[in-house]
Amino acid sequence: MKTNDVDQEVCTQVEQYFEQKLLHRDRIPQRVLDYNLTQAIPRIAITATQGKFLQLLVKMIRAKRILEIGTLGGYSATWMALGLPQDGRLITLDFDPKCVDIAKESFRIASLESKVEVRQGQADALMQAMIDQKEPAFDLIFIDADKENNPTYLKLALSLSHSGTVIVADNVVRKGKIIRSDYKGNNIRGLRQFFDDIELNERLEGTALQTMVPRGWDGIGIFLVK
Repeated sequence: MKTNDVDQEVCTQVEQYFEQKLLHRDRIPQRVLDYNLTQAIPRIAITATQGKFLQLLVKMIRAKRILEIGTLGGYSATWMALGLPQDGRLITLDFDPKCVDIAKESFRIASLESKVEVRQGQADALMQAMIDQKEPAFDLIFIDADKENNPTYLKLALSLSHSGTVIVADNVVRKGKIIRSDYKGNNIRGLRQFFDDIELNERLEGTALQTMVPRGWDGIGIFLVK
């Protein structure tokens, strides 16, 4: 069966099935999502099952410090922050002041104000400031912003990592465009350079998983800093 033959309606129904069976106790992220859907932001947030995956990852690696690059409305950060221990901390970065304000309200709804800090500005500059100020390394770094700058985010993320840090990158397949060396779009060129850099970096090992979600064919990369 070709990927294009996958019925998006069936894909949505499968997603809803897993949400019903596995996520019925996760009410707080749903309240945040409901709020996000009332706001004028792009409908590009992760799915609930992907959010739960991130939350379980936080718990599995016993993360205490998380960095998110790309806040949007705060939905993915909510999932991850809910997996943190009482003394855990999540810092999320976004350039758009409107997204920052929406995310802050999301964290108020989720009662996560004490665990989550939103920083507004260019992500690369904010990350460099963390490095310059010698902020503690992060246990988990989630990259989900403009893909053309993924190589820069990766380089900076490695400077904010320790041995054992997990780096997760979203939207790495882009409906198969990732394999097209002739593709001119900046997002794809950035993603291909991102994977070229990982291939040559002996500090990293990882994998990528293709996903089929209601919004279409995409994927996620997950990498371990040695």
